[in-house]
Amino acid sequence: MSEEFSRRHFMRCASALGLVGQAGLPFALQLAAMNGAAAQTTSDYKALVCIFLFGGNDANNMVLATDTDTWDRYWLARNTGTNPISLMPVGTAATPVGSVNAVTGRVVTSRADPAAWGGVLPIVPRTANPIPAGTNATARTFALHPMLAPLRPIFSANRLAVMANVGTLVTPTTKAQYNARSVPLPKNLYSHNDQQSIWQAGSIEGAQRGWGGLMADAMYSMNGQNSVFTAVSAAGNAVFMAGQNVVQYQISTGALPSIRVNGAVASSLFGSTAAPARLRSMIRDISSPSLFASDHAGVVTRSMDFADALNAAYGMPAATSVPAPPVFTNPISGGTEANPLASQLQAVAKMIASNMVLGMRRQVFFVSLGGWDSHDFQNTAQPNLLAKVAHGMSYFDGVLGNLNGVNMRNTVTTFTASDFSRTFSTNGDGTDHAWGAHHFVMGGALNGGDVYGQFPTLGNDRTGFNNPNMAGNALIPTMSVDQYAATMGRWFGVSDANLSGIFPNLRNFTPNTVAFV
Repeated sequence: MSEEFSRRHFMRCASALGLVGQAGLPFALQLAAMNGAAAQTTSDYKALVCIFLFGGNDANNMVLATDTDTWDRYWLARNTGTNPISLMPVGTAATPVGSVNAVTGRVVTSRADPAAWGGVLPIVPRTANPIPAGTNATARTFALHPMLAPLRPIFSANRLAVMANVGTLVTPTTKAQYNARSVPLPKNLYSHNDQQSIWQAGSIEGAQRGWGGLMADAMYSMNGQNSVFTAVSAAGNAVFMAGQNVVQYQISTGALPSIRVNGAVASSLFGSTAAPARLRSMIRDISSPSLFASDHAGVVTRSMDFADALNAAYGMPAATSVPAPPVFTNPISGGTEANPLASQLQAVAKMIASNMVLGMRRQVFFVSLGGWDSHDFQNTAQPNLLAKVAHGMSYFDGVLGNLNGVNMRNTVTTFTASDFSRTFSTNGDGTDHAWGAHHFVMGGALNGGDVYGQFPTLGNDRTGFNNPNMAGNALIPTMSVDQYAATMGRWFGVSDANLSGIFPNLRNFTPNTVAFV
């Protein structure tokens, strides 16, 4: 391969990293110049924050329909097995460990018994959700898992909405069509890796571009010379953030978000106090007669400058004023422990605060929380995870309400995503892989305090009952990931033409967006 071909190939890769900017201008001068422009761009700022729940969250126990007809079928399906996973009805008091619960008649032996948590928490949507076929109720009522208490006031304040029965779909699909396989279905349903990939990128494992990154592609020119910070992950590499031109910028949750090589702060290298500065000078040297080496040094220089600028922005009052998350208590063990989701959201908040310096106008963020594959020990694992979600999202909402003295809630939309939901009935100690799931969207720009989409008929097929919304033991989604995502993309400012390219199946759905923002 010739040096000129190698150089062209390298420059294409460098451009894909989003690092080609005004390299000739010292970055310190760029940063100073941006201070004046930041105030002008902040008013047009918007951010999307994806919270991915890896493993498949049991949404049937996260958001519940509580009308008597539905609750009876829920109780029949889930109040069985060695460790029943059925939650307690609205208004049920928590039962102390060692006492008999009046509803179940069982002795509560540990904090992992749902009877020890009290009843589900009622929420009152602003508009009535339609009553679907097979549900014999005069009105649909709803509740949240007992561990989601911090989210209930956000819902009541119209900054949180429930998206009902969302999932991967190619085209609208009925139970009859699913059973007959008469419409195209998502590939490899119930596969963790493939469904995670379809949620994030529209195709099975091996996808190269995610819809978060492609939305960033559509908007990153608005960010000018700092477009490298358009797509930012605080949870490692994720296909969701991979664009055609934008490559995710990964940050840590530590005091400094970016790795740096800086002779001014390193004391020695290989025993030499002069070596750190010398190494920094060598890897930034663009004077090599080799075009490849010169181009490489240019990219490294820009990378280091961007990292130094971001680290510097984190040290400014706007970012340092972001408070740490409150202490998290595991509701099952009673002990305090780390909440990685809250820590990631703190890093995101600092990035948003740093916009006061960086002058960004559009950003996409990715955070995550794992451990949701609840085949076993669901009553131990899921409550703690849901408590972490509520703790992290409530913290983030509070921080955005007063970020360096500015209410940024209207400019940030946060949403959940997961592989899939779980089976409606229990396997005796947990639940297995399923399909359609309920999700949360949070932000000040929402038409919140409501349930969007058709909340489905619930209950397994039994003698005398045929659930039109279930295939076997899994809900068939009635809102596609494409509709869910495109709605946020339109709010973000992505054009309809670009949305059609990002979501080629969007044309199969009418309407193709949902009016939650």
